[in-house]
Amino acid sequence: MLKKGSKVNSILTGTCPRCQNESMYVEKNPYNLATVLKMNENCGHCGLKYQLEPSFFYGAMYVSYGVNVAIGIAAFIIAYVFLHLSLKVSFIAIVSSLIVLYPLVLIKSDRVKARLAPLHKNGFLK
Repeated sequence: MLKKGSKVNSILTGTCPRCQNESMYVEKNPYNLATVLKMNENCGHCGLKYQLEPSFFYGAMYVSYGVNVAIGIAAFIIAYVFLHLSLKVSFIAIVSSLIVLYPLVLIKSDRVKARLAPLHKNGFLK
């Protein structure tokens, strides 16, 4: 399913979008909050310079918002409908799931998606 060289593989693994042989991040642990956003300047394997596209931040805001809403709705449905928890506990489940999943999914995946856009435009990725 996740072939090396695909965009999905780069997003989920946090590796270089061109060669996928090295992590883009200095620290691989997403829960080390002091260094979660520190990235390498270049890929040590292929030399690709990681740079942002100018309009990336607007797109990342909309994507992050949509993913947060989807996670919140899923947590609410699981807690309220399937587990038959009270409304108050269901909202606590929403907040808890967003806090736990935020560093793991949203921060790093948005940064990797930012690196994929210029590569796709320049023809490095197919």
